[in-house]
Amino acid sequence: MKLASDKVIRGPERAPNRSLFYALGYTKEELDRPLVGVISAYSEVVPGHMMLDKLSDAVKTGVSMAGGTPILVPSIGVCDGIAMGHIGMKYSLPSRELIADSVETMAIAHGFDALVLVPNCDKIVPGMIMGALRVNLPTILVSGGPMLAGHMDDRSLSLSTMFEGVGAFKANLINAEQLEIMEKSVCPSCGSCAGMYTANSMNCLSEAIGLALPGNGSIPAVYSARIQLGKSAGMKIMDLLKNDITIKDIINEKSVENAIACDMALGCSSNSVLHLLAIANEAEVDLDLNKFNEVSERVPNLCHLAPAGPHHMEDLYHAGGVSAVLKQLLDKDLLHKDCITSTCKTVEENLKNQKVKNYNVIRNVYNPYSKTGGIAILFGNIAKNGCVVKRSAVDESMLKHEGKAKVFYSEDDAIEAIYGGKIVSGDVVVILYEGPVGGPGMREMLNPTSALAGMKLDTSVALITDGRFSGASRGASIGHISPEAAANGEVGLIKDGDIIQIDIPNHSINLLVSDEELEDRKKNVVLKKNEYKGYLNRYQKLVQGADKGAVLK
Repeated sequence: MKLASDKVIRGPERAPNRSLFYALGYTKEELDRPLVGVISAYSEVVPGHMMLDKLSDAVKTGVSMAGGTPILVPSIGVCDGIAMGHIGMKYSLPSRELIADSVETMAIAHGFDALVLVPNCDKIVPGMIMGALRVNLPTILVSGGPMLAGHMDDRSLSLSTMFEGVGAFKANLINAEQLEIMEKSVCPSCGSCAGMYTANSMNCLSEAIGLALPGNGSIPAVYSARIQLGKSAGMKIMDLLKNDITIKDIINEKSVENAIACDMALGCSSNSVLHLLAIANEAEVDLDLNKFNEVSERVPNLCHLAPAGPHHMEDLYHAGGVSAVLKQLLDKDLLHKDCITSTCKTVEENLKNQKVKNYNVIRNVYNPYSKTGGIAILFGNIAKNGCVVKRSAVDESMLKHEGKAKVFYSEDDAIEAIYGGKIVSGDVVVILYEGPVGGPGMREMLNPTSALAGMKLDTSVALITDGRFSGASRGASIGHISPEAAANGEVGLIKDGDIIQIDIPNHSINLLVSDEELEDRKKNVVLKKNEYKGYLNRYQKLVQGADKGAVLK
């Protein structure tokens, strides 16, 4: 079998290269084996990554057991929760591109024959997948797993509860002592935050798309089963290499559609739309926003995990995990069953013996929360290229809403108004210039949505933006509006007092002013520019719209 490492360490011409491997302590026997890059995002600043050193060691053990030589290399990773609410969040989505570039660079520069990706949180999962798709080697992903839910009094908590607690404190609904007790209770363990936020969404979708082994999406980070999964992934990568199954054999048009179906059934983060678009782009799969609505129309929403409901990731695990959700979809002929996966088996073969263990957590496919999926794409005169809402986390009373616009030109101005009591029932909060270019970086805005929820306004106030929201957001939070304000999109023409009509069931969002009025406003618009130096400056010049997955040109 011809290996990628042949051009790096084989033959007399590569004696200098081999000498450097010997300097690293490798033996001739190890260099005679396939070289497997284990790309770990371990760090001491991300709760979801603090244990990835142990998981990476488990992967390395598995690779060695199966006859490969594991080589650990690092990846960066931003903690979105720590970056939230300040300039640091502008770097979160752009970090996805840095991660993709680094995976591509390390894999090609060192001649790896296969890759095991070991991420866990938000942008790190899609970033690693994007980079791996560029080099198209046998690849498997094993993530760090979800955090356990916290507990306070008789309630189960997760990070979204904490952000909403700030809103409750500002509204004098809880006191400082209660806030402190909460902040020490919501995150009781390592792992990706316990709800169906972006990190867990992407870890579940990695399983649904076939790149991760069954169990990857839901086994809690602190369970020994997670270490066992790491060893299994290390061994299985050698089977993928032996059978010459590359990442592009696994990720294709059909498997991407399977991931979207799982997305709709689980009620994943709205950010999953951005990341699936970006992954499809690297896989050379033609995907646009209409596909999400198309799949949503036939796939029911089966789960209400936090923030949409009371359940957390550990509940999903004990109910049967992602495999149990997929089995229900398979039985209703809603999946492409013949897709090859990282097990070297098909989707149908993987799911043969799976079943739901708790129908309170995973609804029966014939008794769903809704007949349509958890995400909806809306179009209209202020979102000609579309926008995204996590429909499963919207109160039924807000699925259709008409209200007066209150316009802000940054997240900071909006949050100040919300905390200051300037937002009232019926309003539509409009936050502009937070898109991929306008931000730049399209920072997540969990603070304003959580403040509204904490103040009990999430069932009467809508929030729309050309930026994006955390997977922990709930309510009528409509993001990714494209074209964005900074690209002279119509959303930037909204004025205070304008009436905005939102109709989620019918996939529409419109500003109730005439076309002539919009044209007149566009003639006189002055675009705001947020200019930064360094990486954000380069990113701003290259990034495309949210409807394209915010990928770089």
